[in-house]
Amino acid sequence: MNQQLEWTTSEFHQLSGIEVYEMLALRVAVFVVEQNCPYQEVDGHDETALHVFGKDENGIIAYARLLPAGEKYDCPSIGRVIIRSDHRGKGVGHNLIEKCVSLIDENWKPERIKLQAQAHLESFYATHGFKTESEPYDEDGIPHIDMIRLTGSFQSSRKGYTTV
Repeated sequence: MNQQLEWTTSEFHQLSGIEVYEMLALRVAVFVVEQNCPYQEVDGHDETALHVFGKDENGIIAYARLLPAGEKYDCPSIGRVIIRSDHRGKGVGHNLIEKCVSLIDENWKPERIKLQAQAHLESFYATHGFKTESEPYDEDGIPHIDMIRLTGSFQSSRKGYTTV
């Protein structure tokens, strides 16, 4: 069941103190505590990012961070993708990735989008047109892979990439 969420996108300077607190609390709860992965969650990239939130009356349910080309990679990237544990398996993640891809395409019109996926989520991202570009590697104790998605007209013009 896919519930209706209020979706917002904000630059860092537009976020309220409460939104920053909720965002960081959710990221730490999932990436550090739930996944038992001690690492520096606040990494210096939030100030240049677009922050995508799916909220209900109880706060943030879904979140992702969009980085412009040149911030971390030579193309825009999607990162810090989170669905709160009590809302996983309900289609919220698919909505979030669709929104992220659309926002990147609208704002930056890139040829491609990159993400570092946890390896067990490879097929999830593949349903959104992402193709694996690397062998699995260890990132903070969790197997990851690099994935790329061609955007817009570039997507259908490259052999091996599927139009979605």
